[in-house]
Amino acid sequence: MQDITDLSALALSAAIAERRLDCRSVMAAYLSRIEAINPRLNALVSLRPTDVLLAEAEAADRALAAGDRHGWLHGMPFAVKDLSEAKGIICSFGSANYADFVPDYDDIHVERISAAGAIIIGKTNAPEMGLGSHTYNPVFGVTRNPYDTGRSAGGSSGGAAAGLAARLLPVADGSDMMGSLRNPAGFNNVVGFRPSFGRVPSLNTELFLGQLAVNGPMGRSVADVAALLATQSGQHPRDPLSLPDDGLAFDADRDLSGARIGWLGDFGGYLPFEPGVLELCRASLDVFRRLGCRVEEVPPGFDMARLWQIWRTLRHFLVANGQAADYADPVRRARMKPEMIWEIENGQNLSAAEVYAASLGRSDWLRHVSGLFERYDFLILPTAQVFPFEAELDWPKAIAGRAMDTYHRWMEVVIGPTLAGLPVAAMPAGFGAGGLPAGIQIIGRPRADSDVLAVAARYEAATDWLARHPQF
Repeated sequence: MQDITDLSALALSAAIAERRLDCRSVMAAYLSRIEAINPRLNALVSLRPTDVLLAEAEAADRALAAGDRHGWLHGMPFAVKDLSEAKGIICSFGSANYADFVPDYDDIHVERISAAGAIIIGKTNAPEMGLGSHTYNPVFGVTRNPYDTGRSAGGSSGGAAAGLAARLLPVADGSDMMGSLRNPAGFNNVVGFRPSFGRVPSLNTELFLGQLAVNGPMGRSVADVAALLATQSGQHPRDPLSLPDDGLAFDADRDLSGARIGWLGDFGGYLPFEPGVLELCRASLDVFRRLGCRVEEVPPGFDMARLWQIWRTLRHFLVANGQAADYADPVRRARMKPEMIWEIENGQNLSAAEVYAASLGRSDWLRHVSGLFERYDFLILPTAQVFPFEAELDWPKAIAGRAMDTYHRWMEVVIGPTLAGLPVAAMPAGFGAGGLPAGIQIIGRPRADSDVLAVAARYEAATDWLARHPQF
């Protein structure tokens, strides 16, 4: 058998279920690799004691011997993104204000992951309160890219993506408001999946207005991601907007002959890209052509500058109200990064009429996208406008000579699917001249999560990008 940490999550699951591997050996293998590699990456944080984790793995072996298999994740190590609560483990949200916060409960999707048999070993690093697609914070520091430790792992699910790429985790959870499951997947040559809004329930404090962020899965293969999504998803009484479980049937062999693919690219020159990124992502379209798809370039058809203002208004509104209590306390406010304060102060100046106007604009965007899906079955975009940048930067200040006027403008390419609530698979697109990865977004119709996963699986099978991983 190949090295334990090289096995896909589903292959590892089968090996444990069939008693070809014991849970203790699996845990020991992963902890050994984490000890050797994680100090160079800082992907995993708040790790639980080794002796406790090995004891829990032994207990999982005893349960299996007694015929009690909890689920497909039985006895497998799992680290939760540090923006979701896991009982008894520090949940810092990357913020000095929460550096000592230890929840006595699990978020809904974490509860489901544990119920499926996973052993929670710790957390994956994230930027402060998830803001910014670069994982660094004052509590744990910066997470580095396994392909070049001088570069960013992206964010906000940067710790999860780097941990997957370096074989520190078999599968991982993430979350996504502004590309946080998509950008780090592209930066680290792994798979990220942003589900339809409501697919994965969550314990949001405010249950009705915050419809931009979602939780979702990441993995080293589409099949692993689909398996974790099935575990995370399904209606829950504590989340009134959660979707019922429709089975999420996963068809890895779907015939794509005649499927219509729309390439959105740079929206007719509206978005700047670092040289090489757009070309690499455009080359991935040949994979879809070989699969029998019809590929066309899609003109923008919508005022993209207006879409950016819609995005800014809604994001300001949500961040400002979500962090209002901390901002009101001068001591806690002093611990906030400037980007957080900027979001809050812009949000505090918004009127109800401005927020409503942005929501109307968002509705116009959805109507536009719905029109596109009358002509195309799937849409394709890059996952980011740059290759992984220097880890010491807070954020890219310019792209191709064009100044970035906000800390997140360099990730503008991801806002469209978020605002429309669409399912998106982030898939590798290959490596640039400097050996750094890039990725594409495969975007589907509203709630067509299974269709997107099916296309992503065919794309995966037609490429070898996921078979390439950093060597340590």
